Amino acid sequence: MLKGIPNIITPELLKILMEMGHGDELVIGDGNLPGQSMGKRCVRCDGHGVPELLRAILKLFPLDTYEKPVFIMEKVPGDDVETPIWDTFDEIVKQHTNEKIEKLERFEFYERAKKAYAVVMTGETSLYACMIIKKGILTEDY
Repeated sequence: MLKGIPNIITPELLKILMEMGHGDELVIGDGNLPGQSMGKRCVRCDGHGVPELLRAILKLFPLDTYEKPVFIMEKVPGDDVETPIWDTFDEIVKQHTNEKIEKLERFEFYERAKKAYAVVMTGETSLYACMIIKKGILTEDY
């Protein structure tokens, strides 16, 4: 155990967050994302939701300030499913950046996810609850 690290962050995930450099991207996938087949590195965090994991990660992970730092998967045209989790994402992200969350078309999201440094799979059951976050740099403020 270490001080100051949220207990939801597994040792494997902590190692990945430490290895990542500026501009590297991390996918946080809901339970439906085909994450195992997408990423070179896939960490399982089953039993946890995307919001709680996002909160924990962002305590340790600086978001990029040079490019758009957060992306979510856009709903498929014609899919009228509700996405209240997006409001939760907005609330969490606003605590760490003034940038708006960008939406990516489903297959554009998948292609970007395949290039990400790692994929974190959750047990999230909300639909369209996948996101990509881009790592920034640490400044003297940290």
